[in-house]
Amino acid sequence: MSTLPKQSYWRIIGRQFRRNRLAQLGLSIVALLFLIALAAPMLASDKPLYMVHEGKAYWLPNLFDYKALRSVDFRRWEPAEGEPAVRTPVPYSPTQSNLRKRLKPPTRDNLLGTDDRGRDVLSRLIWGTRIAMSIGFVSVGISVTIGMLIGATAGYFGGKVDLFVLRCIEVMMCFPTFILILSLRAFLPPNIYTIMIVIGITGWTGVARLVRGEFLRLRETDFATAARATGLSHARVMFRHLLPNALAPVWVSATFGIAGAILIESALSFLGFGVPPPTASWGEVLQQSKQYLIRDDSAWWLVTFPGLAIFLTVTAFNLVGEGLRDAMDPRLRQ
Repeated sequence: MSTLPKQSYWRIIGRQFRRNRLAQLGLSIVALLFLIALAAPMLASDKPLYMVHEGKAYWLPNLFDYKALRSVDFRRWEPAEGEPAVRTPVPYSPTQSNLRKRLKPPTRDNLLGTDDRGRDVLSRLIWGTRIAMSIGFVSVGISVTIGMLIGATAGYFGGKVDLFVLRCIEVMMCFPTFILILSLRAFLPPNIYTIMIVIGITGWTGVARLVRGEFLRLRETDFATAARATGLSHARVMFRHLLPNALAPVWVSATFGIAGAILIESALSFLGFGVPPPTASWGEVLQQSKQYLIRDDSAWWLVTFPGLAIFLTVTAFNLVGEGLRDAMDPRLRQ
């Protein structure tokens, strides 16, 4: 009599996830965006990938600060005769201005056109990918950490602790998230870290409710009772035995949360409350298009390309989240 081979829980999840083609497509787009964010200095920079200066060769001067190159103005630098150089695919810095090319449509030199200060839009979108991914992952990491700690405490101890945490969650949910973010943003310095922290400390309620519900279910199971009977501390039982078994819905919520954080940051930058200029951001590029939308010669590329980047990124993360949800829920598996 043959028996089926035993498979781990995550192996089953992986097999179900691979059957979802849309989720696979979303994961591929997310991986591509992650690579673009990591390789931004090697994709778009006014500094070359390789250069020879005064008889000495330099690799990736856009990543490493060489003392001998501090006096070189790369905005006007051209390789001398006999000194080869390999430039990046997009040879423009995201902050490099050229008023002579102001609001130029897509051309061979500027594939996605230029903005109102003559900066290359493609370069700013590439570097904006780094901002979007950083804010998405860091802010969700903050919210997931806070939500897991609060939700685990409420679900494990129950009673008055649970009631107090539920009231705190309800109070937080009474405030519109975007208004709360704008209020906190008004009292904090304008930088990327502020945006990460503000989005993180306002988005923990959903994770806390999920973890609380899982802990309420798991704390009465046999393995949890056995762990407490052996004399283990509450912290060890919570985080060593119960929390690993309560993380499945958290991964799904985190994936959707990253998409939401990127969308919130883009909206804040569009309204002028996001990452301060001249830092490249998708929302900041999109914000420049407002004054040109009603004109006959509107800069359509300032709307189309950053809007498409935001749409594809948010859609990709949502597809991954839906794929994880379907794979983890036995009722939704194919």
